[in-house]
Amino acid sequence: MISVDNVTVEFGGRALFSDVTFNINEKDRIALMGKNGAGKSTLLKIIAGADKPTRGKISAPNDAVIAYLPQHLLTKDDVTVFEETAKAFAEVLGMKTELDELNHQLETRTDYESDAYMAIIERVSELSEKYYSTEEVNYDAEIEKTLLGLGFMRSDFDRKTNEFSGGWRMRIELAKILLQTPDLILLDEPTNHLDIESIQWLEEFLVNTAKAVIVISHDRAFVDNITNRTIEITMGRIYDYKVNYSQYLQLRKERHEQQQKQFNDQQKMIAETTEFIERFKGTYSKTLQVQSRVKMLEKLDIVEVDEVDTSALNLKFPPAPRSGNYPVIVEQLSKSYGDHLVFKDASMTIERGQKVAFVGKNGEGKSTLVKAIMGEIDYEGEMKLGHNSMIGYFAQNQAALLDGDLTVFQTIDNIAVGDIRTKIKDLLGAFMFSGESINKKVNVLSGGERTRLAMIKLLLEPVNLLILDEPTNHLDLKTKDILKDALKAFEGTIILISHDRDFLDGLAEKVFEFGNKRVKEHLEDINGFLRNKKMENLREIERKDK
Repeated sequence: MISVDNVTVEFGGRALFSDVTFNINEKDRIALMGKNGAGKSTLLKIIAGADKPTRGKISAPNDAVIAYLPQHLLTKDDVTVFEETAKAFAEVLGMKTELDELNHQLETRTDYESDAYMAIIERVSELSEKYYSTEEVNYDAEIEKTLLGLGFMRSDFDRKTNEFSGGWRMRIELAKILLQTPDLILLDEPTNHLDIESIQWLEEFLVNTAKAVIVISHDRAFVDNITNRTIEITMGRIYDYKVNYSQYLQLRKERHEQQQKQFNDQQKMIAETTEFIERFKGTYSKTLQVQSRVKMLEKLDIVEVDEVDTSALNLKFPPAPRSGNYPVIVEQLSKSYGDHLVFKDASMTIERGQKVAFVGKNGEGKSTLVKAIMGEIDYEGEMKLGHNSMIGYFAQNQAALLDGDLTVFQTIDNIAVGDIRTKIKDLLGAFMFSGESINKKVNVLSGGERTRLAMIKLLLEPVNLLILDEPTNHLDLKTKDILKDALKAFEGTIILISHDRDFLDGLAEKVFEFGNKRVKEHLEDINGFLRNKKMENLREIERKDK
């Protein structure tokens, strides 16, 4: 068992949270929830040992292994993917190397009576007990299984890690963590860089194999599927629920309603008591009663109502100019980079007003086809854009195209027209820009902040064909809901590349699956697609078994 004991964190005299205490037991799958800035990532770093609390401590058995996957990695290596992943077993393999060396010394040395010889025997005894108590593992097979599960191909194993993007390097770090079979796995936004199949693989691993897990994630479906406990940080304290995320939402609502009733009742009592004091404070016969009630009010603990973000923003896209009946027609389209074939003979017809999802493993051509639609690359085959198609495109590099000299507010103010001009601050607040942050220059924003700002900018431009490539990576649950509602109400056509099933649910009515150099059309929503995909995989496994 690992325990968090009276942990307090203070910044500049202000407590982020105070006297946080809870235990983490084996088989706990904990979702750490709370609004942005509540201290979720800070608490995770303290449990990992990466940060120190102002007061309090983390208690764990001496041999407990706690593994932590942060949101961002800064590592740079010149080793292969397989070699870097094998570092997960560095301690065990190091023990084996040292044992071999010590045993060789015992065989070749002749100073049997010396202190040095006796020290080697003691070290061999100590190491042997530790080494042979570890479970015998085929390390190469475990590395291969984990890397394949996280979306790597065998041909990637011998490539240098510095050839991969940050998202893929994050997967390598995740593989190393999973292979260590730690007592506690701490994950901060692990699904941001995973495709749907890799997320499903990770879910199964965390549910069936991991010992204990704490996860911060804005992927609601992922959190619901893996967790059995939810800890919420709010107003400097925690609430611990022994239920998954969806059940926690209901219990939190009930808790808030109860708090609000207690607060209202207390405020009514305070008002009545204050009125009595004011009415009779000069009356001699009531002096004792007045003094008694004054003292009662002074000692009263005021009921606090936990902050709930009640601000609601009905975000709407500008009216979409009418496009032709078929904004996108693709016929027999193929794309290669040198000898590498991305996909062959892809065909699709997207009708005006349709909302479709592009899904599949990373590297199978989803973003490549989008680039073809945008006219950014050459290809073989035919691509037709419908009459009056006006494209709004969101990709990760959109953030880099923002004017760094403008403030956050100016960036939006420059393009907002109509009624939305009166709600710019509300709009910025919905995307986590509030207070002084709206006056920050764009060039000092983090990558996540720039991404959110680029998303707001796109929402205000009059287009009729929206192409969104992983739009939810840096958005919290509330902001994703606001965006999803706006996309549902959008009258134009949408192409969505996303691994976020909860976001796609009820939004995408058709799925194009990218894989095995092909693009396959599925005339169903994301849930139907996933149900069928699961059945197909089971049949494939049965065929292999036979």
